[in-house]
This record gives sequence, C-alpha cells and structure tokens, in this order.
Amino acid sequence: MKKLRDIQGPAQAANTFTRGQYGIVALGGGYLHWGHFEMMRLTINRRIDPRTTFACWRVNAPYKPITRKGLGQRMGGGKGAIDHYVTPVRCGRLVLELGGHCELDEVKPVLTEVAKKLPFPAKVVSRESLAAMQQEERDRELSNQNPWTFQRVAMSNMLGIRKVLSPFDLRHGGKYTGKFRLPERV
Repeated sequence: MKKLRDIQGPAQAANTFTRGQYGIVALGGGYLHWGHFEMMRLTINRRIDPRTTFACWRVNAPYKPITRKGLGQRMGGGKGAIDHYVTPVRCGRLVLELGGHCELDEVKPVLTEVAKKLPFPAKVVSRESLAAMQQEERDRELSNQNPWTFQRVAMSNMLGIRKVLSPFDLRHGGKYTGKFRLPERV
C-alpha cells in the first residue's frame, strides 16, 4: 500500500509564517525527495545574498521510505528493498520561508523558479497575501447564499449520498479530492 493519506487534506502544521516575510505555499499534496531539496538549496544559494537575507526550511528531511523491486524481478518474493526516502507535503503547508532585508520584487523571481519545479502546485506568498488568502476563504464561507452546501446535503443524507461518501469527504466538507484542493467549493 502506498498510504497516500499523508498527502491528502489540509496541512495542520507549518501553515503560518514564523520568521520570514516571503515564502512558498503548497496548493496541493505531493512528495519531496532529495533532488527537490537540492534544487531548492542550489537555486536559493546562487541567487540570494546570504549577508542580507536568510532562508528557513519548513519541511522535514526525507523520512518516508519508498520501496521498489529490482528490474527484471518476477512477481512474488515479498516486498522490495528501500529505493529512496521522501517527505510528504499537504495542501496549505509552507515549504520555504525567506526573510531579511529584501523586498518581494527582489525575491519573487527566485521563489517562482523554485515553485515551478516542485512536484505539486505551489505559489509565492508574503505574510500579507497568505493572511488575505485565508481571510478570503473564510469570507466566502460566511457570505455563501446557496442553502444547498455540501455539509447540509451530506448530513441530511439527501438522495442517499452518504452511501458513496468517505469519512474523508465528510471531515473536510468535499473541499479536497485526493491530493488536490477544490478552491471553488464552499
């Protein structure tokens, strides 16, 4: 089993800034392996001045083992050997923070380049823009005029919908499907 539960749903930790002013936030779930960490480290070290700015990692080093059978192996014979390690990342988690004496216009090209190369959708944010995104989501929920929300339909078991809904859908209100977030759902 792949146990994809660790990349589904919203991030409960590391979803707010601690030290930096700018960062990269994950808009979907995925796995980071050592090559992604090296890409981020090299890109930032080449393009950022370490005397005036700093970078803070908000994800752990790879710890989840991924196994794979050798090439040309027949089926059976048990589970394969560990091939590499990955770090699971959920939607809404800050991957990287950047701070110091810098402006968004200076670091945005660097962070955008890193965000494009990540294995999941990601976006460059500042403290203000992240707070605005979270506030906009709360406002959309509060100002919703539609009486037929996902929560109401699911809790009332309209048309027997509970038969096909998973506990994951009930817990998150249908806002996430697999590792992807559905931003249009309220």
